[in-house]
Amino acid sequence: MTVMHGSCHCGALSVAFTTAKLAADFQPRACDCSFCMKHGAAYVSDPGGSLSIVQRHADAIKEYRQGSNTARFLLCKDCGVLVGVVFDHASGTYGTLNVTCLDDATGFAQALGASPQQLSQDEKISRWLALWVPRVVIETSAH
Repeated sequence: MTVMHGSCHCGALSVAFTTAKLAADFQPRACDCSFCMKHGAAYVSDPGGSLSIVQRHADAIKEYRQGSNTARFLLCKDCGVLVGVVFDHASGTYGTLNVTCLDDATGFAQALGASPQQLSQDEKISRWLALWVPRVVIETSAH
């Protein structure tokens, strides 16, 4: 397993993405909604991986919802960087990581366009359950 580390710009949020894949094995997905486009987001996930998001202080994460209000976009409250997107399901929290917040975002294929706004809410959830990281932990640092 490989652990890819990253953070928002100011360091209030840090991420650790654990996967058996190499960067070259990923095809980042660039959502074509105006919110993701304005953030320059391109997402990676691995259904066999895990994702940890640690906030330096209890209120470092600003959540934003749009469209179907099913997914939660996680941004740093201090610097505004979009680190990822999660949704809560009966089986746990699933998520995807914005590859641009990784410390080393080299080696990934060029982002492929995705149009989730064309999908129904049920179609989105089915897609997320199939593609996103099924083990997401969001916690506050003890320091």
